[in-house]
Amino acid sequence: MQAENSHLIVAAARRRAAATRRRATAALRRMDAAGNPITFETVAREAGVSRSWLYNQPDLKGEIERLRARRRPASATRAVPDRQRASDSSLLQRLEAATERNRQLEAENRELREALALALGERRIADLPGRPRDTPKKKSSTAIGPC
Repeated sequence: MQAENSHLIVAAARRRAAATRRRATAALRRMDAAGNPITFETVAREAGVSRSWLYNQPDLKGEIERLRARRRPASATRAVPDRQRASDSSLLQRLEAATERNRQLEAENRELREALALALGERRIADLPGRPRDTPKKKSSTAIGPC
């Protein structure tokens, strides 16, 4: 006959679970006090437990989510360092340059439209019935600039 020792196995499992919980709680407190980033990954690594175990512990999961949310900046975007921020004068200069470039492109588009209209008109005239095909065509005096 075997001795009934299942109560010893259950007691050992309970001690192991309590020790794991203490390690996770202590790691969470240390990380919070030190100002370290708190995520499931970092807490699991610090406490020596698995992430899935942390997710399955409602109280620890809630505390990790609460601390993570508290440390998250109000906006999702990172602040731009002062030395990288554009000054008002540089922004104004960039705006003026962009506006000038737009004016140049509009003028170039206007010239291209006029040249295209002239070329299409000459082509229509050349395609009229009864007009001889070997007549030299008048060349357009409008020069198309670089693209």
